[in-house]
Amino acid sequence: MLESLARLTHRRRRWVLGAAAVFAVLAVVWGTQVFGALKGGGFEDPHSESARATALINERIGPPAGDLVVLYESASRTVDDPAFRDAVTGTLGRLPRDQVRGVTTFWSTGSPALVSRDRHATYVAVRLAGADVPARVTTYEKVRDRFAAPGLTTLRGGTVAVNSQLHDQTSKDLARAEMISMPILLVLLVVIFGSVVSALLPLTIGGVAILGAFTVLRLITMTTDVSTFAINIITMLGLGLAIDYSLFVVTRFREELGRTDSEREALTRTMATAGRTVAFSGVTVAIAFGGLLLFPQMFLRSMGLGGIAVVLVDMVAALTVLPALLAVLGRRVDALRVLPRRRADGAERGPWFRLAHSVMRRPVAYAVGVTIVLLALGAPFLGIRFGSVDVRALPSGAEGRTVATTLDRDFAHGALSPIDVVVAGPVSRPQTDAYVNRLRGVPGVTAAAIADTGRDATHIAVRFGADPQSGDARDLVRRIRSLPAPGAAYVGGETAQLVDLLSSLGHVLPWAALFVGAVTFALLFAALGSVLLPLKALLMNVLSLSAAFGVMVWGFQDGHLAGVLGFTSTGTVEASQPVLILAVAFGLSMDYELFLLSRIREEWQRTRDNTAAVAAGLQSTGRIITNAALLLAIVIAAFTTSGISFIKLIGVGLLVAVLVDATLVRALLVPATMRLLGRANWWLPAPLRRLHARVALRESG
Repeated sequence: MLESLARLTHRRRRWVLGAAAVFAVLAVVWGTQVFGALKGGGFEDPHSESARATALINERIGPPAGDLVVLYESASRTVDDPAFRDAVTGTLGRLPRDQVRGVTTFWSTGSPALVSRDRHATYVAVRLAGADVPARVTTYEKVRDRFAAPGLTTLRGGTVAVNSQLHDQTSKDLARAEMISMPILLVLLVVIFGSVVSALLPLTIGGVAILGAFTVLRLITMTTDVSTFAINIITMLGLGLAIDYSLFVVTRFREELGRTDSEREALTRTMATAGRTVAFSGVTVAIAFGGLLLFPQMFLRSMGLGGIAVVLVDMVAALTVLPALLAVLGRRVDALRVLPRRRADGAERGPWFRLAHSVMRRPVAYAVGVTIVLLALGAPFLGIRFGSVDVRALPSGAEGRTVATTLDRDFAHGALSPIDVVVAGPVSRPQTDAYVNRLRGVPGVTAAAIADTGRDATHIAVRFGADPQSGDARDLVRRIRSLPAPGAAYVGGETAQLVDLLSSLGHVLPWAALFVGAVTFALLFAALGSVLLPLKALLMNVLSLSAAFGVMVWGFQDGHLAGVLGFTSTGTVEASQPVLILAVAFGLSMDYELFLLSRIREEWQRTRDNTAAVAAGLQSTGRIITNAALLLAIVIAAFTTSGISFIKLIGVGLLVAVLVDATLVRALLVPATMRLLGRANWWLPAPLRRLHARVALRESG
């Protein structure tokens, strides 16, 4: 099949490139408008009790005033000064009433909770128009500059403002990541590919993939909400996988050009071998992201949708646009060479060949040693403590974070993180008051009061002294949920969302892992014609992922990388991030696994000598995998410069996973274990052999 596609692409190469150019123009004009259609947040389970509590507040009571908090401060005046009061009330009085439905101030309520202890600051709770948080973020962005009061310091915080600030920070981070990584990538691409022309190929494929994924994502936003953070995964993987696939295909194309005078035949053979591996790799990585679609959280589903889109567009571009470019270039793929052509090492002289034989002479020592190192790196993961995203995800000094810090430090009752209890149904006021009194008596509760009422619903704000991310706060949520209530009571708020998130992830993760593992095993079986190699590949992935997770906990939860990377450790790891890193790192690991094992399989079919096949396969792919990992690491490392702490965490986790996988696992552990298994690597019972003959995508002989 791929041979036929290669011949067709060679014959219609200008048509293929013309169609790609038209698609790219469409993507630039229409697809890039996806940025305006993306949503913030999405870390909660929309089917949970806490989500139901939020929905009831929105539907029956109205948008909560605490969604937007505006802090007003003065170094010289207090809230008792008429000039302070007039500056605030005058500013609030000029706000458009169709967008700002109401404000709660110290002067309208007399509540001491709205004033700082030194009385030099007050906060205003603003009720914005909009049925949900994304809609209120849109409203906020229209009016955010109209809250500034003359003569006072004005800062905006709360859920709506923080979501908007996270979106803005993401855009800035993407621009910074590109500015940092692109010059380094350009230099390394020229050095690794050896010529300017060949170095431009992965950038071309990456550009097509990123623009194509934006277009696909724009289509998806017409049917469902998509998180703004999907852009990060598209940008990271779009270029990273384009480099992987281009390096693998171009290297094989050069090899084939050395074996034949026919450029067409060289391209056909390249796509039948390297193209086959790219096809399997793309589908396998997409399946890894497919596991994220099983989760109800918009953040994880969006990462899955973005990942699938960019991987499949990357794969299609590598199987069509890249061979069309190679068909046009032919031997001119090495034009504008800046480095002398590498001498083709013979199998017995190559450094990777010698490394493979060194490992296979002492397979037990290498296998045990590398396993111990990986388990040691992963040990901190045993002490992981899960948390949720809060304002500390923003960089120090960010507006929303400053507001939260000031309220926690200078105001009473932890204004921004109460437990929200919503009582629904026809409940009398005496019953509600009795319930509020019972809530006040729950151990750990510092205050409880009716915040608002609406159509058959009452919103009760429960204050507490513990950190909202702590185990004590989560236990408090469970105690409140077990308390008898008049009518139907739903418990929400930041801590309740964390409790529900952990419960949701715990229920879905085993099924997602089973789905990804089973489908990946089936794909690897089809690609490799072996039973043991897919099982071994899955085990290798578990080991390399354990190392990434251990470093993640050590660096972020325990705070050892806080000074280097510039973030505030919360003492927890946001619960959805390990799931995301698991999917991405699993897919990338399988990418390298297929590159190596496909070439080993090719040598095995030719020689039927397991040891020689492993050595020759590592010699053929060792430099490619190492260079691909280095280039991908540059792309990923740029994301550690993000101002958002959990984007830094994703960057570090994936960086460790890629580097560990391309070095310790592929260069040492794979050859050692394949030497120990010997011919059993290729064991295939007769019934499975017949099945493989039917499902395998074959390369030409």
